[in-house]
Amino acid sequence: MQCVLVVLLTVAGSAAAVLQAQATERDGARRQVLAAAEALAGAPSTISALRAADPSALLEPQTTALERQAGVDFVVVMSPAGVRYTHPNPALIGGTFVGHIAKAAAGQAFTETYRGSLGPSVRSVVPIRDPASGDRVVALVSVGITEHRLSSLFRQQLPSVVGISAAALGVAVLGAYAVGRRVRRQTMGLGPVALAELYEHHDAVMHAMREGLLLLDPAGRLILANDEAVRLLELPAARTGRTPAELGVDGSLREVLVGGEDVADGIHLTENRVLTVNQSTARRHGRDLGTVVTLRDRTEIQGLTDELASVRGFAEALRASNHEAANRLHTVVTLIELDRPGEAVRFATGELAAQQELVDRIMASVEEPVLAALVLGKVAQARERGIELEVGAVTAVRELPLPVTDAVTLVGNLIDNAVEAVAGFETGQKVVSVDLADDAEGLALRVADTGPGIPEALREEVFVRGFTTKAEAGRGLGLALVTQIVRRYHGTITVGEAVGGGAVFEVRIPRRAEP
Repeated sequence: MQCVLVVLLTVAGSAAAVLQAQATERDGARRQVLAAAEALAGAPSTISALRAADPSALLEPQTTALERQAGVDFVVVMSPAGVRYTHPNPALIGGTFVGHIAKAAAGQAFTETYRGSLGPSVRSVVPIRDPASGDRVVALVSVGITEHRLSSLFRQQLPSVVGISAAALGVAVLGAYAVGRRVRRQTMGLGPVALAELYEHHDAVMHAMREGLLLLDPAGRLILANDEAVRLLELPAARTGRTPAELGVDGSLREVLVGGEDVADGIHLTENRVLTVNQSTARRHGRDLGTVVTLRDRTEIQGLTDELASVRGFAEALRASNHEAANRLHTVVTLIELDRPGEAVRFATGELAAQQELVDRIMASVEEPVLAALVLGKVAQARERGIELEVGAVTAVRELPLPVTDAVTLVGNLIDNAVEAVAGFETGQKVVSVDLADDAEGLALRVADTGPGIPEALREEVFVRGFTTKAEAGRGLGLALVTQIVRRYHGTITVGEAVGGGAVFEVRIPRRAEP
C-alpha cells in the first residue's frame, strides 16, 4: 500500500512537472518573441529601411539575421494593412499577413497563438512608429515560434523530467520499504490488523481485571493505570506522565513506587484502604522497560481479619474464664472436702463479686455490646498472661462517633500493642490501663502501660506501617491501622511517657466527623 501510494504520488507529481514545463516553455516563448519584435520595431535601421523605395530589399537581411540570433521561426515586417515586406518564404512576400493585426495597427502590442502560413505558432505583433511623423504607426512587425519548435524544445527537456521522476520514485520506494521493515521490527513483526487485535485484547483485559495495575517507565512516571488502580488510589484524570508524588500517592506506598525494588505481597495503607502490593521490574533483552505494579484491595479482608481476631479473642477469653472458673471450682470443692465450708464460701463469693463488679460496671457504662465484650475479653486474655488490665472508673460510652467495626479495630489494636509491650518487659509490674469515655465533643481513648516505653525519637515513626519492635515478619500493621482510622474521622493521636514509665497513647475522635 505504501509503494502504490508512492507510485501514484510520483506519477501525479511527474504529470504536474510536465505540465509545468510546458507552461514554462510557452511563457518563455511569449517573452522571447515579444522582446525580439520590440527590439526590431525600435531599431533605427528598421525605420530607415521603411522610408526606402524597396523596403523588402533592406529589411530581408535584417529579419533573416534576427531569426537566427533570436531562435525564432519567422520575422515578418508588414504594412499597417498587413501586406508583407519580409517572410521566411520569399514566395509569400507581398501577400497579406495571416492573423490578427487590428490591435497593433491601433498602436498596441500583443501576443497570441494562431495558425498562420507556417502552421500553429506563438506570435507577437508590435507596431513600428516613425518619430519623424509624430510617432505614427508606419508598419507592423510580427515575430513567432511554431508549435513544432516548442514541442521539439520540450522533448529535449522531457528526459531530464522523466529521469528526476524515476529517481524520486526509486528513492521513495526504497524509503517506504526501509520504513516498513523498521516498523515491523519495532512491532515484533505484527501488522496493523494484528496490532489492532492485540490492543483490543489488551484493553479488554485491563478493564476486566479485578486487581489494580500500574505501569511506570524507567524514570518512575506513570504510563498506564487501569480502572481498578484509579479507584483504589483515587488518581486524577490527568495522570499519564506524572510521578507518584505528583499523583498524590504518599506514605509507604509512594516510597515503594519511587524506589522501584521488587516487592511481593507487601501490605501498605492509603488514606482509606489497606492494599496488597506486588511490584516487579520488566526487562527485555537486558533493557529496563519500567515497573509493573499490581494492587489488591485488602480493606474488607483486613476488616474481616480484625473481626475474626476479635471473635478469636472472645473465644480465648471464654477459654481463659472457663479455665479460671474450673480452678476456682476445684479450690472450693477441695475446701469443702477439707471441712472448711466457711472459707470455701468466702473464696467463691469474693472472686465472683470482684469479677461481677467489673462486668456490671462495663456493661452499664458501655452501651455498645460489641465494644463492651471486647474490653472484657481483653481483660481475661491479659489476666491469663499474667498482666493486669485496669479499666478506668471514668469509662463510659453512650454513643460512638464512628462505626463499631472501626471502634473495635481502634481499641483492640491499642490494647494488644500495650499488652505485647508489657508481656515482653521483664522488669516491674505488668499493668495496662484503659480509659474510654465520650462527651459532647467526641470519643476519648487513653491506653497506658508499664512497659519499656517509646523513645522520643521514635514517637512519630511508630505510626508508620511496618514499624515494630518484634523480630517476627509481618508485624507493624496495628498502629498504622489505628492511624488510618483516626485520620479517616479527622481525629488526633499522640504518644507520650506514662507516669512511672511506659508508654501512653491518647486518641480523640470528634463527634459528627464524616469519613
